[in-house]
Amino acid sequence: MSGRGDLADRAVGRRNTGPQEPPALGHETARALLGAWALTACSPQEEIAVEEHLAGCDACAEEARRLRGAVALLPRPGSLDLDPALRVRVLDGCLERHPARVPLPGWAAPYDAESARLDALLQDFGDTEWHTPVRLRRYPRDRPASRRTTVAGVIARLRAADGPVTRALGSDPHRPVPRQTPAGGRATRQAGTGPPPTGRVRAYWRERSRGVVRTAGLAGEAAGDRSVRYGTLALPLRDALVERAFACWAHGEAIAEAVDYPYAPPAPAHLRPMLDLAVRTLPRAVAARRPAGPPFSPTGRRLVPVGAPGPTVRLEIEGEGGGEWLVALGSPATTASADHVVAHVALDGEEFCRLLAGRLDPAEATAGRRGDPEAVRAVLVAAAYLRGD
Repeated sequence: MSGRGDLADRAVGRRNTGPQEPPALGHETARALLGAWALTACSPQEEIAVEEHLAGCDACAEEARRLRGAVALLPRPGSLDLDPALRVRVLDGCLERHPARVPLPGWAAPYDAESARLDALLQDFGDTEWHTPVRLRRYPRDRPASRRTTVAGVIARLRAADGPVTRALGSDPHRPVPRQTPAGGRATRQAGTGPPPTGRVRAYWRERSRGVVRTAGLAGEAAGDRSVRYGTLALPLRDALVERAFACWAHGEAIAEAVDYPYAPPAPAHLRPMLDLAVRTLPRAVAARRPAGPPFSPTGRRLVPVGAPGPTVRLEIEGEGGGEWLVALGSPATTASADHVVAHVALDGEEFCRLLAGRLDPAEATAGRRGDPEAVRAVLVAAAYLRGD
C-alpha cells in the first residue's frame, strides 16, 4: 500500500465492478474492522466499505499500512502435524528404554508409520469432507491419465489393494464393506468396487491396516520372505509392505491436496527403503515400456548378453533418505555397472516421490541431466509408470 491515492483508486475499481454500493462506515466501525481487513478476513462488502473509508481518513490509512506490514511478518500457514521424523525418533527412544515384547520387523515400520499418519489426517473429517472430489493421477503410457473419485473412494481402494498382503500374512478375512443403496436398503460389496457414501470405510481400512502391523510383529523378521502374489507377479512380503507404505503416503498426499492441507514426505528412515524398492523395480518398468530390442546398448547396435553389464543410468536422489543408485537399462536380465554409465540424473527427494506417485509429469521434473537424453527420459517416464494403488 503506497497511500491514500492507491486506496481510493482501488476502492473505485472495486465499487464499479459490484452491483451494490457498500454501506458507509463510521470512523469507529471502520477502525474496528482494520485488523480483519489486513488479514483479508472481511466480507467483500466490508472490504469495499473499509477501503472507501481509508481513502478519506489519514489516521486509519496510516494504521492500515502498519497492520498490513505486520501481517507480512507472520509465518505462512502450514501443517499442524508434527514432523514425520519426530514419531520415529520418539518411538526409537522409547524402545531403547523399554524394548517391545513383540518387536515390529524393520520392513513393517514404514507401513506402520504411514498408515497411522494417514489415519491422523482422516480422523476429523466430517460427512462433507468424505465426499470431497479427489483426482488420482497415473502415467500408464506416454501421457498422464487420471481418475476422479472421493476421499472415501480413495480409502476403499487402499483397503482393497491391501488384500494380497493380508492374505499372505493371514491377518484377517476379506470381509465385505457395507454401504447404503440408493433406495435406502442395506447391501454389501467387496471393498474397492465403488466408494462408500461416508467415512465408515475408514474404520474398515484402519482395522485391516492395524491387523497387518499386529500380525507382522507376531510373525517376526523371517516372515518378510513370504511371497505375496499380484496376479502373475510375486513380491517378498518385506517389499510388498514397503510398497503399501508408499501407497499410503501417495494417496494421503492426494487427499491432502484435495482438502488444501499440507502433507510432508515420509520420514527419512522410511523413505530410503521406499526409494530403494522403486529403483530396483525401474529396469523392469523400462523394459515394459520400450519396443522389442534394447535401444540403449553402448554401441547402439549389439544386444547385451543376459547377466552382462549393460547401459546404466546413475540416479542421484538429493535430501534426507536419498542416495545414489545405478539403474540398468538394457533389460531386466542385464546388470548395472559404473563402467557403462550413459547418463546421470539428479532429483530432489520430494520431487522424485511425486514422480513415483504419478503426481508429476516426467517432462516437468526439474532434474539435473547429463548424458544420453533418451536414457534420462526412459528412467523418468518409467519412474512415473511404477505407480500402483
